Amino acid sequence: MTTSTGGSDPYNEDDVGLAADLASHTALCIDNACRFTREYTIAATVQRHQLPRHPASDSTVETAHLYVPGFGGGGGWFDTIPLSGARTALVVGEVAGRGIQAATTMGQLRTVIHSLAALDLQPDELLARLNDTAVFLAAERAALPPGDPLHRQPFSASCVYAVYDPVTRTCTFARAGHTAPVIIRPDSSTEVPDGNPGPLLGSPEGPPFAATTTDLPHGSTLALYTPATLPTPPAESDSAPALLRDALTQPCRSLKDLCDDTLHTLRSTDCPGDTVLLLARTRPFPAHCLATWFLDHDPTAAATARKHTRRTLADWNVDEDTAYAAELIVSELITNAIRYGAPPMQLRLIKNRTLTCEVHDDSATSPQLRHARTVDEGGRGLFIVAQLAQRWGTRYTTEGKTVWSEQTLPHSGT
Repeated sequence: MTTSTGGSDPYNEDDVGLAADLASHTALCIDNACRFTREYTIAATVQRHQLPRHPASDSTVETAHLYVPGFGGGGGWFDTIPLSGARTALVVGEVAGRGIQAATTMGQLRTVIHSLAALDLQPDELLARLNDTAVFLAAERAALPPGDPLHRQPFSASCVYAVYDPVTRTCTFARAGHTAPVIIRPDSSTEVPDGNPGPLLGSPEGPPFAATTTDLPHGSTLALYTPATLPTPPAESDSAPALLRDALTQPCRSLKDLCDDTLHTLRSTDCPGDTVLLLARTRPFPAHCLATWFLDHDPTAAATARKHTRRTLADWNVDEDTAYAAELIVSELITNAIRYGAPPMQLRLIKNRTLTCEVHDDSATSPQLRHARTVDEGGRGLFIVAQLAQRWGTRYTTEGKTVWSEQTLPHSGT
C-alpha cells in the first residue's frame, strides 16, 4: 500500500485510481497542447513562406510592413505589386478562420491577385474577378463531407486593393468588406476616404464593388491594415482609426519606425487575428524621366513619334539597342492606334525601373495580336511589339485605352 507523507493516512485504492485518472487527463491535455503547437507551427510556416519576403520597391514609393500572426495562425496577407506606367498596387487582406486551411486559402487568393494585376484591371473590376475565385472556393468547401471540420466553417475573406499613380498623384482603391485605408498628408493632416466597403469575398451578396479615387500629394503616407492592428475591443467605430492616425502622424520618422511604434502602442497581446500593416510613402516622380506628346491622327504621326522618341532617349542616355527597339515599338503602336483607334492620340515615354512606351487613344476596341504572314517582312503590328518588349498590355479607362510596352534597361534607375 502506498503511504502518504507528513503522517497522514496512507493512500487507498480509491486515491490511486483518482491519481491515475488525473494523470491520464493531464497527459491528454499535454498531447492536445503539443498537437495545437505543431499545427500552429505548420500553419505559421506555410503562411510565412507565402508572404512576400522582399516586397517590390520603386523609386516613386517607399514601403514598409508589419506582420504579426494572431493566436492560432490566420490568413492575413499583404503585397506590393509593380504595375505598368510606374504605378504600384498595394494589397492587404485577411481570410477568416485559422490554421493551415486559412493559410493555404490566403496563398490561393494572393496568387490570383498577382495574375489579375498583370491584366491592368481597375481595382473594382479586379475585386469582382477575385470574388469569382472566392465563390468557387466557397462552393468547394460547402461540397466537403459533413464530417469534415472545414465543412462547418463558412468561407469568408476581406481585401483592399489600391493603385498609386505617381504621374497623376492619385490613389484609386476598392474594398471587399475591409477597413478603409488611412492617409497622412505631408502637412500632418489625416483622412479616411469615404467609399462603399463592398461585400466580403465569397459572400452571397457578390459584386459590384466601388472604386474611390483620392489625391495623394508627394510625401503622403498611405496605411492599409487589418482590424487586429487596432486595440480590441475598439472603442467607437471612428475612434479606432483615429488611434492609428495619431500613431502615424510623424512625417519625419521612417516607415519602419512607424510600424514598430504602431505595434507597441496599439496592438493587444491577446488579439486573435493577424496584425498586418502596410505603409507606403509617396515620392516625387522625376520630371526629366517623363515625356508626353499629343499627336495628329494621321499617317505622319508615326514618323513624328519616332523623331520624338529618338531625341528623348538620346537625352536619357539609353543604350543604342534599347533605343532602336523602342523606336520600332512606338512606330508600331502609333500605326495600330491610327488604324484601329480614335483621336485624340497621345504618346508617353517613362524611364523608371524599365523603359515604358505608352500610346493612348479614345477607342475601347481591344487590340489583336496578329502573326505574320509569309508575305509580311519581319512580322506585323503588335506581334513585333511582343517580340521586342519584355512585357506589353492594354489598360482601359473611361476615356479609352492605353497600349503599353516595357523594356528592361541595362542600368535601371533614374
